[in-house]
Amino acid sequence: MRSTLRCAVSFAAPLALLALLAGCNSKSGTDAKSGSGSGGGSPAAASKEIKTKSGIEMVSIPGGSFKMGSDHDSPEEAPAHNVTVAGFDMDKYPVTHDMFTRLQLPDPSHWQDNPKGPVERIRWRDAKLYCNERSRAEGLKPCYDEKSPNWDCDFSANGYRLPTEAEWEYAARAGADTGYDFGGKEQIAQFSWNADNSDKKTHPVGEKKPNKFGLYDMYGNVSVWCEDVYDPKYYATSPATDPHGPANPGKDVKRVLRGGSWKATPDMCRATFRQGERTGDTDACFATDYCGLRCVRKTDSGAAAAKP
Repeated sequence: MRSTLRCAVSFAAPLALLALLAGCNSKSGTDAKSGSGSGGGSPAAASKEIKTKSGIEMVSIPGGSFKMGSDHDSPEEAPAHNVTVAGFDMDKYPVTHDMFTRLQLPDPSHWQDNPKGPVERIRWRDAKLYCNERSRAEGLKPCYDEKSPNWDCDFSANGYRLPTEAEWEYAARAGADTGYDFGGKEQIAQFSWNADNSDKKTHPVGEKKPNKFGLYDMYGNVSVWCEDVYDPKYYATSPATDPHGPANPGKDVKRVLRGGSWKATPDMCRATFRQGERTGDTDACFATDYCGLRCVRKTDSGAAAAKP
């Protein structure tokens, strides 16, 4: 009997030690995932879904640091550089027709056959107008000064705005240090509507897999406007913390478009791929039917409740 008890104790001690170590390792892994986007873990585990007062789904994304850009692709994506962004909330999907028209704004889109399809062919300033109207509808302070020539952005306001280029790339990467957060280009059809599978048109949002933050259509369907002025050489001088893009040159202004689209090649759907597009604000025939939008706002706005 004593021999049996001694055996039980001799086995129980190392098992208890293993269980204790496993518990420590599990906690450590969770902590790493909720930290910065660079180094030893992904911030994706710390993101959470929320709903706005008007019922629009967003994802609250924790702030962190990441390597923005690429030294191995197009010259305008270089140099790769360290960037830190504060936390923010981002629309779970690109803005859809039903989200847009509920604010009684005229829908400029080429394809309007499905209310869950993404808005496209939208001018940069009209995208900002949508942000302001959505802010007013929820009792938030609008970010854009509609009386200023360039609709200047108040980043301290608690309303909606377009993402900065850095915020968009951070959200698209979701902690990954590659061009796609899901691995290689051979898997892109599971996550993206692009030139290889779109049948030359947009599709209802949310039909493909989300990225690790839970954001849909980040790698295709429609590209989205960013707040930043486009400068192919900006990365050489970009600030390391919450960059807002270069100063407005005042003429021939291009703004940043990010994300692939229904007409983009899979390579153009990379998280680091950049392009500049004229805003269309003074173009009566603006017909860029891959330009969409996705809103962000300050995480501490207090305007959202946890999704039930």
